[in-house]
Amino acid sequence: MNLVDLFNISLSERKDKLALQFGDEHFTFGDVDARSNRMANLLKAKGFVSGDRICVYLENCVEIIDIFLACVKTGIIFVPVNILYKEREMTHILTDADPKALIAKGEIPCDYQVWQLADIIEEVKHQPNTKPSVLLTGDNPATLIYTSGTTGASKGAILTHNNFMANGINLNACWKITEADRFLLALPLFHVHALGNGIMCWLLSGCTMKLLPRFEHGKAAEEFLTFKPTLFFGVPTIYIRLLDQPEDVARQIGANARLFVCGSAPLPAHILQEFQGKYGHVILERYGMTETLMNIGNPYVGERRPGSIGFPLPGISAKIILPDGREAGFDEEGEVHIKGPNVCAGYWRREQATAEAFSNGYFKTGDMGVMSADGYFTLKGRKSDLIISGGFNIYPREIEDFLLEQAGVAEAAVVGVPHETRGEMPVAYIVPDVGFDAALIEEKCKNAFASFKVPRSFITVENLPRTALGKVQKHLLPKP
Repeated sequence: MNLVDLFNISLSERKDKLALQFGDEHFTFGDVDARSNRMANLLKAKGFVSGDRICVYLENCVEIIDIFLACVKTGIIFVPVNILYKEREMTHILTDADPKALIAKGEIPCDYQVWQLADIIEEVKHQPNTKPSVLLTGDNPATLIYTSGTTGASKGAILTHNNFMANGINLNACWKITEADRFLLALPLFHVHALGNGIMCWLLSGCTMKLLPRFEHGKAAEEFLTFKPTLFFGVPTIYIRLLDQPEDVARQIGANARLFVCGSAPLPAHILQEFQGKYGHVILERYGMTETLMNIGNPYVGERRPGSIGFPLPGISAKIILPDGREAGFDEEGEVHIKGPNVCAGYWRREQATAEAFSNGYFKTGDMGVMSADGYFTLKGRKSDLIISGGFNIYPREIEDFLLEQAGVAEAAVVGVPHETRGEMPVAYIVPDVGFDAALIEEKCKNAFASFKVPRSFITVENLPRTALGKVQKHLLPKP
């Protein structure tokens, strides 16, 4: 079985049901099917065959869905590219993926042959909407999705039809997503959060989805109140902005909704609690990666524990591994290792990196965490972020979470800087809010932490460099 077989439950069996809204446009599942068939036939007419790559550098639009589904139906490998990427990042991906074509709208930030979206839209009108006939299995690659590159050059994770199917089936089952849901999607389709979770849940469940070009704070209330979604996927930065809504608006949005999900970056516990107080919902926090789609999640029914990511999803094994290779005991910190049908087939054209990413059949996530005696997993930070000061381990997230609880701190990031005698020392970068007092913050840190964890300095910045999904790019912070 491949993705087409599962998607057909909606594309064919629900062909007359409203599937998608984008702006003023409305499409049934039959429309979505026919549009992607025409796109598939256009790509075949242009010489594409199964295994070829096509890069897409576009803001959210219906055509991205057309192209993705056309690729799924033909075996072409879909390669979405972050629209915030500049010349160096774009050139790296285009060189590495070696696509047969790049589809974009307008200028791109590097020297490469581009198929303009406007031309594609015109050409596809003349193609038949007959279904392509290509033999594909679940092991066929569906996409190459490049890691966010927060510490170095990004790698292309090979995600198969089986990976996407396992992920979508899990999420719909665990989060009770059905065709009765109304799903508002404001996340970028170039990222696995929207593509691997959002699009999968939509097409497998047959719910009605409204796709936004992007999340816009000023338009958020109108979008929620007019569409009345029961389901919403977001990232911490979005939920922080939603806290700006007036109490009456928040109550209305919450009254229509069934589930709010957060991922892609850690959600501060106090944001979860503030959101619950204002919207009447406990955000369901979960954990996933480009290479593995979704791994672990808080329960739909049961305790959604603040700061925790919950339990491994069905069919997925997770364990905490200590530096010496032993499995950790309860509440012992180590690296999270994952095994399951969600894990990618490896990195594109990087055999060594693929081999290094696995141990005893488990994928090494690079995330540090602990498991409690009752099975909840909690992340402590990236292994690569670990600060070793005078022989003591410091996990920046512990300090960052504390700083975010303090008045006058809008955003915070902690990194290690070289030190003559201790090896490294933590330094805090803070986006100040009203009432920020560095001396008071330092005093509170001294009262809360062992001396080696207290940042040696508190540097104020206008903003923290982030990826499109809100992950802080610590390597881009100014040097202290």
